[in-house]
Amino acid sequence: MFDYFKYLTAATMTLIAVWRFPAVRYGDSHRRALWGGYAGFAIALCLYTPAAMDAVDRIPVVDLSALLRHFASTAAIVAALTYVATSYGKSTETVVPRHVEVSRWIARASYKAGVIGVALLTVLFFAVVDRDKPSRNFLIDHAGQWGVSVYMTVFYFFPLITTAVCGYQWTRAARQAESASMRVGLGLMGISMWMGLAHTLARITILWAAVAFPLSPSTVRFLVDVTSIWMDLLFLIVAVGASIPTTRAAAARWKTWCTLYKTYPLWFDLVEAFPGTSLYPPGRRLTELMHIRVPIDVRLDRWTQDIADACEKLRYYAPRDLMFAAEDITVSCLDPEPAAEAYWIKAALQAAETTPASPCAAAPLRDKPFVDTDSEAAWLARVSTAYSRITTDQTRNLLLHSARVESEPDR
Repeated sequence: MFDYFKYLTAATMTLIAVWRFPAVRYGDSHRRALWGGYAGFAIALCLYTPAAMDAVDRIPVVDLSALLRHFASTAAIVAALTYVATSYGKSTETVVPRHVEVSRWIARASYKAGVIGVALLTVLFFAVVDRDKPSRNFLIDHAGQWGVSVYMTVFYFFPLITTAVCGYQWTRAARQAESASMRVGLGLMGISMWMGLAHTLARITILWAAVAFPLSPSTVRFLVDVTSIWMDLLFLIVAVGASIPTTRAAAARWKTWCTLYKTYPLWFDLVEAFPGTSLYPPGRRLTELMHIRVPIDVRLDRWTQDIADACEKLRYYAPRDLMFAAEDITVSCLDPEPAAEAYWIKAALQAAETTPASPCAAAPLRDKPFVDTDSEAAWLARVSTAYSRITTDQTRNLLLHSARVESEPDR
């Protein structure tokens, strides 16, 4: 039962780290520090699972998995302290609030303290920890040994400071957050940090109580198991709290991805017809949608510009009254305006294949009241949906209808 909970916690934290991995490339130092904290704790929790412990135990260093866990946790703690300090930004105020100044000082000191702590942990691990035989649970099997108590007290110094600083900062930020999702998310993360502070104090107390008093192995096992479940629970709360404020961003990212998916047929045919319009040759839909070299919102903005540029070039191939003809045949459609534009583009592309460019451009497409790139992209997604349903025969008939319309003297 406990092992399954360990795997669940490790998998959850790993998924959060993978989800936030783009911050390493596109994010600022603030988001990179947050990712570093998640990644470090994900590694530590993975090393805490029985499968990872068995794999590491094949290395001929007794209890090496415990030392690696503590290294990963220390790195994650330094990243978390950096995240807390960068959360306040660069203040231009003459008088910096005391809690901000303290957080920044701790973050700056954490790098040197982390290096010293890792070195001290390494020395203590090999010098004072009794490691005659491998242990299944580092704390339980070494309970009552003063060397392990000293070693773990040095390690717990870092989470003791971190949970106090993060708990105060996130609880304070939750009260001041404007959106409900941010309040709930920061509130949960603050609660998890206070739980972490209680967990750290409890572990230190258990370790030294086992040295000072003759606690039975069953009592020690019970106390360690309870605090282990407490630790896994607080990490799950951290994961949930960190995910809630990002649900809006995740929904926006999914919406952008869907818009790209719908716009692809229109964009592909236009940039294929006019090479050089796009910054790079178009590829297959799945290939284009899976690119990570450019952020998804930037790609959508580029596609929107590519389509606009290609439509401007199409004006020199489109018959003069093509738009009038397209509006005539789409008047009965459920969504006539984007359908008319889709017919115009499809017919103009077909005309561009057989006729040379005219010295005079046809009238531009109808003006639309776009307020931003997102609204323009949403419109193009509607146009592309109608565009992908138009057949070659329908396009040919539209060109014939356009010729008849053009021949009418009163048009």
